[in-house]
Amino acid sequence: MATERPTIIAHRGASVAHRENTVAAFAAAGPLGADAVELDARRTADGVIVVHHDDTLDDGRVIVELERPQLPPHVPTLAEALDACGGLVVNVEVKNWPEDADFDPGEAVTEAVVAELARRGRPDRYLVSSFHRPSIDRVRERAPGLATAFLHAQVDGATALAEAVAHGHRALHPWYGWVTEELIAAAHAQGVVVNTWTVDDPELMARFAGWGIDGIVTNVPDIALAALS
Repeated sequence: MATERPTIIAHRGASVAHRENTVAAFAAAGPLGADAVELDARRTADGVIVVHHDDTLDDGRVIVELERPQLPPHVPTLAEALDACGGLVVNVEVKNWPEDADFDPGEAVTEAVVAELARRGRPDRYLVSSFHRPSIDRVRERAPGLATAFLHAQVDGATALAEAVAHGHRALHPWYGWVTEELIAAAHAQGVVVNTWTVDDPELMARFAGWGIDGIVTNVPDIALAALS
């Protein structure tokens, strides 16, 4: 995903200009300057993969306990979201954290994400990430041609990088507070791409770009484009 400047990855779409994780936010990302989109995948009671960050809706209902027709109109299916992204690269974050209501050690959501991406072809257009490393391990088992990224916030960058490398993942997605010039250099030395999240401060974007970061996940792709160009 690297370019001459860092790849601009729209966090849940253009999520300041539009409601996050909606078709409108995804459709607006490219025109506002994004090269790629990040979105969140969860499963419903009837096995549909939908795009929503939390495991519950705003009214407290648990998504995995609801069937697709019971969800609000603004919550898209993964297929609808991918269509809205047009020709942009898409980072699909698999939501399968052990503390979430929809956690499934059998990795049903991961299997469904892989199937949808395989159906569309063009594996070079997709990157699958997760905080739950077994989820991206499953992606590598099922679809070795799909790039995978280890998301992390709880441990230091060096530890997370070692874990990503040990399990064959191509990218590291650290919380911006863990990013250092040394971490980026160490990752690149091992062939690992570094995309950080979530950065809306132009000065911080420019600093990371100077350190050679590959991608910046941001809520404001238009601001990122101005800062990085």
